[in-house]
Amino acid sequence: MAHYQPIHDWTAVTPAEAVALQQQLRSQIRIQPLTEPVRTIAGCDISFNKYEETVYAGIVVLDLETLDTIEEAGVVSTATFPYVPGLLSFREIPSLLEAWQKLTIEPDVVMFDGQGIAHPRRIGIASHGGLFLNRPTFGCAKSVLVGKYEEPAPERGSWSPMTHYRDVIGAALRTKNKVNPVYVSPGHLIDLETAVALTLACDKGYRIPEPTRRAHNLVNALRRGERPAS
Repeated sequence: MAHYQPIHDWTAVTPAEAVALQQQLRSQIRIQPLTEPVRTIAGCDISFNKYEETVYAGIVVLDLETLDTIEEAGVVSTATFPYVPGLLSFREIPSLLEAWQKLTIEPDVVMFDGQGIAHPRRIGIASHGGLFLNRPTFGCAKSVLVGKYEEPAPERGSWSPMTHYRDVIGAALRTKNKVNPVYVSPGHLIDLETAVALTLACDKGYRIPEPTRRAHNLVNALRRGERPAS
């Protein structure tokens, strides 16, 4: 069973208390180069049905060199926190932690379908989750939450920094030629350049890198009833 450190309780937290908790936790986020080589990388994603509180959470672990899937875990649970922009980690992380505990492999790095420090309070789901997992995490999002950037060159691998109040919080990264960029931001225990390099290393020809793309496929299969929770 993969382990994590329960740094706070999720139950009976109001949105105002959640914001205060983010302000408190943000000082614990560490953006720094990796200290160990990466052999395995996991992707995390969540799916909901509209107007329902059922959560479909999935984690897929890949071998970084071959991009073969080596383990996956999914859960079906119930959200206990409302949908509030900027507070999605309180709605989504508890279910992802349930899936995490089902893993037998603890991946070296974890990629979230969401934001790291590219967040109004610098603690998106990848940063908040990283504090619980106590391992390098980063976000690879399909859209911008906060930040401005210059459009990167059209070639794959081109990127430009995203800034917010003069802080560099992420990168707009072109993962395919002439395709809209993805938005990469460090979460915890990793730096931006490494997060960008890992995103490009997980390429199989799609705009979305393989870890979160496969996690997305897993949770949608769970939601459709095509896959049992494992």
